[in-house]
Amino acid sequence: MGKSNVETLFTWLDQTAEVIQQRENEPYLDSLALTMDILFYKEPPEEMDEIVSHKLKQRLAEIDLSNFKTDEIRKAIQLAILKGMKDSTQQQHLMTPETVAMIIGYLAGKFMEGKKQIRLFDPASGTANLISTVLEHLEQDVEAFASEVDPTLIELAVLNSNLQKKQIEFFHQDSLRPFLLDPVDLIVADLPVGYYPDDMQANSYELKADNGHSYAHHLFIEQSLKYTKEAGFLIFVIPEFLFDSDQSDKLNEFLHNHAHIVGVIRLPESAFKSKNNTKSILILQKKGEQTEEVKQPLLVQMPSFKNAHAMADILKQMNAWFKTYHTK
Repeated sequence: MGKSNVETLFTWLDQTAEVIQQRENEPYLDSLALTMDILFYKEPPEEMDEIVSHKLKQRLAEIDLSNFKTDEIRKAIQLAILKGMKDSTQQQHLMTPETVAMIIGYLAGKFMEGKKQIRLFDPASGTANLISTVLEHLEQDVEAFASEVDPTLIELAVLNSNLQKKQIEFFHQDSLRPFLLDPVDLIVADLPVGYYPDDMQANSYELKADNGHSYAHHLFIEQSLKYTKEAGFLIFVIPEFLFDSDQSDKLNEFLHNHAHIVGVIRLPESAFKSKNNTKSILILQKKGEQTEEVKQPLLVQMPSFKNAHAMADILKQMNAWFKTYHTK
């Protein structure tokens, strides 16, 4: 068995990043960003030490990006970023698991059926793995926007979308501050979980805490609804405890006033490191004049992703649900 394209490109990215890391004494993720930059421009930066530069030119001669499909490029970059994240164990640097991103892509495709043009936004885009997976599933003409506050992650995100030849406009900012962005048809986000440190900014939100810090994951939901068109859709990866926390009454009431809950998909524990990290997918539709409550929301317990039979069954049920949903 030869190496798959994904493995080949991953190995190339990984080894090249290590060459830079050893020579320049940079962290792995920064070296990876430089590697992706060099791969995109097909040459090392001019200010680089000659020995490293020569080595990198040799490495570039060994790879031709045009031999790889977009999806292979995305997956190889994802593997390299995941390797780098193992070293930097910041909680917010966790990437949305591949299968979860694919389910969101599938849902996005279903909810956007029949639209010719789509505006898509991910307000917590990290390295852009989720939004680029969703873009693979949308056949329409898509204007895509993404926001990320962390400088390393957004640098990786921009390079990631460049190498995949995906057009995404990035905002480098705190996503809970105002955006220069017109409302969109679809929002996807793996919600950052935790407290939001900026109490002054949180004050402008309905979902701010009565005292102490507010929950970032609540504010992200409110902010997302603000930038969604009437009747637009939002697909969030949420923590299991979202609706049983000390501030969930407020959240429930807010959602009741502004959105319809279209579905909740519980993800299998096996997709996450521990039971405490288990997540679900929450699907909302922003209220509008033409919208109505969903009589039968899409409620699904996902089996283990390794169980192909059970997965096929669930997809069949979901497809059947969409048939009745689209005919209403």
